[in-house]
Amino acid sequence: MTISPLLILTIVIGIIWFVPIVCRKIHVPSIVGFILAGIVIGPSVLNIVGESPTINILGSLGMLYIMFQSGSEIDINDFKQYKYRSLFFGLCTFFIPLMLGVMTSYYLLDFNWTSSLLLGAMYGSHTLMTYPIVSRYGVQKNMAVNVTVGATMWAITLSLLVLAGVEARGVLQESVSQIGHANGLAVLSSWLWVIVKLAIFLLSVLWIFPRFARMFFKRYRDPISEFMVVMLMLVGSAYLADFAGLEGILGAFICGVSLNRLLPNHSPLMGRITFMGNSVFVPLFLISVGLMINVEVFWSSWSTILIAVVMIATKLMGKSIAAWIAQFVFRFSKYERQLVFGLSHATAAGTLAIVTIAFQMGIVSSEVLNAAVLMILVLCTTASFITEHAAKELALQESAKLEADHEDDYWLLTSVHEMKSENAKERTERLRALREIGEMASLDNIEIAQSADWKDVSDMVEHTSKSVIVYHEMQPINTINRLVVAVPRYAEKERDFITCFGLVRRLAGELGAKVVFYAHPDTQVALQAMCRRPGKYLRAAFRNMSGWEEVGIISQTIMDNDMLVLLSSRKSTASYHPLFEDIPIMLTQHFTNFSSMVVYPEQLTGGPDMDTLLTEIPPASTTWMIITRVKRLIKRLLRMDVDE
Repeated sequence: MTISPLLILTIVIGIIWFVPIVCRKIHVPSIVGFILAGIVIGPSVLNIVGESPTINILGSLGMLYIMFQSGSEIDINDFKQYKYRSLFFGLCTFFIPLMLGVMTSYYLLDFNWTSSLLLGAMYGSHTLMTYPIVSRYGVQKNMAVNVTVGATMWAITLSLLVLAGVEARGVLQESVSQIGHANGLAVLSSWLWVIVKLAIFLLSVLWIFPRFARMFFKRYRDPISEFMVVMLMLVGSAYLADFAGLEGILGAFICGVSLNRLLPNHSPLMGRITFMGNSVFVPLFLISVGLMINVEVFWSSWSTILIAVVMIATKLMGKSIAAWIAQFVFRFSKYERQLVFGLSHATAAGTLAIVTIAFQMGIVSSEVLNAAVLMILVLCTTASFITEHAAKELALQESAKLEADHEDDYWLLTSVHEMKSENAKERTERLRALREIGEMASLDNIEIAQSADWKDVSDMVEHTSKSVIVYHEMQPINTINRLVVAVPRYAEKERDFITCFGLVRRLAGELGAKVVFYAHPDTQVALQAMCRRPGKYLRAAFRNMSGWEEVGIISQTIMDNDMLVLLSSRKSTASYHPLFEDIPIMLTQHFTNFSSMVVYPEQLTGGPDMDTLLTEIPPASTTWMIITRVKRLIKRLLRMDVDE
């Protein structure tokens, strides 16, 4: 019976809508529900949906999206800090299951050494199937998650290297048997071509794509165009990886890492990407996995079930041992170990790639192929439950810490602009920028207001007791590559210095941006100690600045895509300098083309109990400019008199 494609589409969309509702009612992860729904409508049960190229393509895009999201949402600073931990855990989570897999396949299942090695590589690989659960609970910046995500890249790469080695060995043996030793030059040229293709892939994804994306985001602010250019790079990276002889999921992950700084987690663009992936692509991928499972095979052959049991037990044991080692070495908590285990033992794309290629080469039988599909179903189910439980517990702990850190914080976001000259479009864009910077800085209790000129700003600073932030945007915040922070001497003695430092740290973490501090050597000691705080690491460089009168040297070193951050203070405070009064003129003269932020630490000097955030550096008032010019004219005249 032929079923209308529109009916198939209606059923699939109905499943995507209905399954999460049912899963929430019965407390089952929706990942499991989508796979089971795919089995039910698949060929082995109701036979409503058979082999559908459209669903397979969209499902493949869902798998690429999961890997892309895992790369784009990690904290780059933490990722670099934990790179050696990721390498260590990646080796553990690959080689331990590999060795167990080789032993069980050779001695229990009676496979040859080549088949055992391929199955071991399949056990060592894993796919971040349950990462959307981690993202939903908001614990993706946890150290355990960063370590596991980094280890995924190593595990997938090593698995593919084993597969490539087996394939190359077979091709080499075949070529030697056919044309003898005369083919050595051809083999060498083929390996050189592989290196060239790999270089093209890495150059495009790591160098060309991020630079093109930054240029595009700075020139165009159309939401649809921004989304489509990201999706184009995602699919293009997967194709280039396939062109280089790698798996597309590895290309998607590397693309996510390369675009990480341009896609902050709280940005509107990342929100659109997450929405499309979680609502369309990922469910279609999970449904397509269910469509591949043939239930009849499991009842017709006990050997398939026996192989599947050995495979599942081997992988669970190997990944569990690796997670215990990670907990012992890195001092993870119980829930962090469970999260590592939940993320690292789910499998899908890598397993399917290895076992399918091995089946096509005649290395494994169809029973192994069916057993691998059953293993995917079981492991995705167990990983979903474990990850859901661990992520929920860690989210509760993080929520308690966050409430303690941000207790009684209130923020007033205001822009400085003449109300008369502002049209509706400019007002909408200004409000969007206000909300975006507030989300980037993780500010709670936000109130939006406006200010007319610098005099209003001065009055607000004078009459406000808590932190004031004056922000001026010259380019989209997600295209900022580096924060250049000028810190006056004795700033560490201000009451709210830690809060101001935390603002810089959160922005740097959200943007994946580098931080360069210009400060007095004594102040650098305090800053370096703050950067090394456990759990709040900040990757930063330090430059000497003896006094605030030297802040002008920054204009000679600041580069494109930098944002200037000036840490100022009020009068009668430890770090106050008279030159702070010239900050508006200095910004106008030297930093007109750069985004900038002026931060005033909290002071208990009276005034309303709220923090103030200004989103535009206002132009200096006419009166202030006249007074400044008169001062400079008098100074020049005095210098002339002295010279004479």
